[in-house]
Amino acid sequence: MTQLPAPDAAAQAASEQLCALIGAEIDAAGGWLPFSVYMERALYAPGLGYYAAGSAKLGAGGDFTTAPELTPLFGATLARQIAELLPQTGGTVYEFGAGSGRLAADLLARLAELGCLPERYVIIDLSPDLIDRQQALLAAKAPTWLDRVSWAGELPERLDGVVIGNEVLDAMPCELVVRGENGAVLRRGVVREGAAFAFADRPADAALAERADACLPALPGYVSEVSPANAAFVSTLGARLVRGAVILIDYGFPRAEYYHPQRSRGTLIGHYRHHTVDDPLFLPGLMDLTCHVDFTAVAEAGLSAGLDLIGYLSQAQFLVNAGLADELSRLDSSDAARYAPQAAAAQKLVSPAEMGELFKVVAFGRGVGIDWTGFTQGDRCHTL
Repeated sequence: MTQLPAPDAAAQAASEQLCALIGAEIDAAGGWLPFSVYMERALYAPGLGYYAAGSAKLGAGGDFTTAPELTPLFGATLARQIAELLPQTGGTVYEFGAGSGRLAADLLARLAELGCLPERYVIIDLSPDLIDRQQALLAAKAPTWLDRVSWAGELPERLDGVVIGNEVLDAMPCELVVRGENGAVLRRGVVREGAAFAFADRPADAALAERADACLPALPGYVSEVSPANAAFVSTLGARLVRGAVILIDYGFPRAEYYHPQRSRGTLIGHYRHHTVDDPLFLPGLMDLTCHVDFTAVAEAGLSAGLDLIGYLSQAQFLVNAGLADELSRLDSSDAARYAPQAAAAQKLVSPAEMGELFKVVAFGRGVGIDWTGFTQGDRCHTL
């Protein structure tokens, strides 16, 4: 921790203000708050949470980098898949958690070139700060199509189009669960410890205990996460999608791998100024908190909602299937100064040592064709 960059005075003051808010909530709750509630406040408390405050999140000046920030080739390749599906729907693209807005700009640009612009591009985001950044970026990078873009703070009641979510599931508050010495499932929460916060465990309620008991190995002290929020999100998409497609891209594993006995400390991690932080209670409001995705639970939620499970595979395989090489070939390779960085970024997207293997793509459909280009080879549904 001592080697991490220190926040400036304004950021430190904002974190202390958020700590006071969370501390008051802990007191009001009797001295203990479920970790999922702590995580929700740390990320989304109005004006103070990580995604609700004004610090830079993405890129070199932020805390982490996403695929769209690396290269427009990511959005251009995804656009090829969307262009295949959009004409079969009502013509709207819905993007959840649009980050800086770069993916939206890249998608609109490539879809225009493909002759398949959406009638509407709806961004659903909870962060007023990020929405401001998205609006500014799109006004600068995609002014021609800005009239097609709108913003919403909640899920539309009716979805008819293509739904995309890049690194959305991992940012949803998760429950921390622990296998107790007697085999029972405990729910990890947050308490005050002087001026700081600390973990404390309580017995899990019946619903959470049943869910976790089916996943956690019978190893006392085993710690991991479950995400009712992920399942609820996909279930709601299924309930509201009248026709179209859902494409979710995130890092994670199928259940058997997620809850492997050797992964005994779970996957919860913090991202602060391009450093990974093991302590999720570090600098509340200034650090991103994420956990990996249990793609088996996501698939189960989609199927239970009546959606067709189109496929599940690595990001590398999806991008290769969808035409990443063709997108790279469109660039002028004789201009080494521009081509080389894009080729390097494309390699990072597909390399097993970088993003290619850890990131997965899962897709659902309703009322559209089931043979999608992005899933023609390398499907792993059998592992879910």
